[in-house]
Amino acid sequence: MISLTDIELRLGTKLLLSEAQLVIHPGQHIGIIGANGCGKSSLFKLLLGTVSPDAGDLFIPKDWRIAHMAQELASSDRSALEFVLDGDPQLRQIETAIEQALAVEDNNRLAAEYEKMDAINGFDARYRAEQLLHGLGFHQSEINRPVSSFSGGWRIRLNLAQALMRPSELLLLDEPTNHLDLDATVWLEQWLMAYTGTLLIISHDRDFLDNVVERVVHIEQKQTLAYKGNYSAFERVRAERLALQQASFEKQQKRRKDVEAFVARFRYKASKAKQAQSRIKELERMENIAPAHVDSPFHFNFSTPEKVHSALVNLSQADLGYGTEAVLSQVDIDLQPGSRLGILGPNGAGKSTLINSLTGDLPLLAGTRVYGENIKIGYFAQHQLEVLDLQASPLLHLQRISPTATDQQIRNFLGGFDFHDDKALDPIMDFSGGEKARLALAIIVWQKPNLLLLDEPTNHLDLEMRHALTMALQSFEGALVVISHDRHLLRNTVDQFFLIADGRVEEFSGDLNDYQDWLKQFSRDTEATKQSTVTPMIDKKLARQQSAESRKKVAPLKREIKAIESKMEKHQALLGAIEQQLADTSIYDEGNKQQLKTIIAEQAVHKKVLLTLEEQWLEKQTLLEGQFE
Repeated sequence: MISLTDIELRLGTKLLLSEAQLVIHPGQHIGIIGANGCGKSSLFKLLLGTVSPDAGDLFIPKDWRIAHMAQELASSDRSALEFVLDGDPQLRQIETAIEQALAVEDNNRLAAEYEKMDAINGFDARYRAEQLLHGLGFHQSEINRPVSSFSGGWRIRLNLAQALMRPSELLLLDEPTNHLDLDATVWLEQWLMAYTGTLLIISHDRDFLDNVVERVVHIEQKQTLAYKGNYSAFERVRAERLALQQASFEKQQKRRKDVEAFVARFRYKASKAKQAQSRIKELERMENIAPAHVDSPFHFNFSTPEKVHSALVNLSQADLGYGTEAVLSQVDIDLQPGSRLGILGPNGAGKSTLINSLTGDLPLLAGTRVYGENIKIGYFAQHQLEVLDLQASPLLHLQRISPTATDQQIRNFLGGFDFHDDKALDPIMDFSGGEKARLALAIIVWQKPNLLLLDEPTNHLDLEMRHALTMALQSFEGALVVISHDRHLLRNTVDQFFLIADGRVEEFSGDLNDYQDWLKQFSRDTEATKQSTVTPMIDKKLARQQSAESRKKVAPLKREIKAIESKMEKHQALLGAIEQQLADTSIYDEGNKQQLKTIIAEQAVHKKVLLTLEEQWLEKQTLLEGQFE
């Protein structure tokens, strides 16, 4: 059992916890929630022993092994597989002892170490590590790549895999789904549901919390308030409590009317009976829990776009991909004003390829793409955060878009995204990932788009901001296309799903529960296909012929991959040179303002090119892997 008694915890001069009480029983799965900066991550540091309480008592059983997901980006020349295996220190100790015993031919010691290895199921450790990597979206061809060759998001996945590999009685996970797609999120959910130890999760994914935790600890007003049940149960209880507070009554009633209007709108507009009923239930539930978010610092809406009387984007018989290789074939999509699509599909199927083709960033390999008159695209993807000007404030970002807007107009708008006072005027270089994501969304909302293309928009956003975004998207009158691992967002904002799989884009008639069933079957079929590739022995001559033919097929792909890697190295080098220039403080002098602007623009270009090259590399690697399946 873990107990916190009268805990006081400070971060510098800021008081995070005061006389906090908490008891955690063995085997409990607990979600830790609260506003940004309330002390969630500091609570984890307290449990890990990296910080000490300023007052009070903390008790953790001495024999408990603690595993946690590192937030720092790993940088290692070790392979992804070896990095994950490093998560089990006892396994590594026994492996070292076995090597030493073999070296000196000490058979007695060797037998003892083999017994230890058997006791910890160490002989199947590599298989278990590979299963973790596959579940988190890594292809078989990637598991022997060095850790340093992966991008930041994939290194975070490796940190997660390493934490899951470590045997533990207490597992601490801080935002584990932030860099996962829907497939990996569902897989992780199932893994954690089967975890028998004590689990503490900091997460802003409400569906994930609902399915994994049995108790919620809300850090509020420097206290740790425990609630029985999952996140939805917490919302209901808190909503009931806040609804009794007279001060919140008027705001609560306004929010209730808004949600009632959404329910009425979709009750009669949704075209598919099954999805319509599911949608109505979700919206009615949102009505009941509205008071739980009455004190949210976020409040914004999308402006009504100009009326458009034709399709915003039409793809007809389109082949989409990179270079000469089609990832998706014969794609037909017609986005009319009011279209609301959720894009589903397994990892690497081509979801981002579709979005990039809709924006026009990718040329079509075949077919036609027609944009409607007066189309105004609002596009959110993770690389949008990379092209923000780190030296500029939120206010300056919007002033550059709308020079005639007054400071007060912009300040009022930014307040809805919780950028108040100095926060609206500070350079964003020290902003958190969540604050940068909020600014990127604010920029999109400010430009009044009539077509929204959102690729994982909730990464880095907390629960309150996700709720505000969901509410804003419900009232958005333009067309909407969403890729997200946040199932709550999908359920409450889209009317129709499209499934991307096996190089095709087709309408999916079911809901998200049906998709999870489809995904399980897809995984089983994929595994069965891999198993069926085991063939009987053939004569050596035929084997040599087949091997030569295989090399002939993959040689062009390998050349293309090598060319892409060469380009990536070039742009990485150029980025390194730019970062050295930005590290020179003289570049920020007033006289170098134009040079600084040019350097930052070049930095953004190289980052965008690198992102595209990484996507191309992944697509080519997938094709290469397919040659051996």
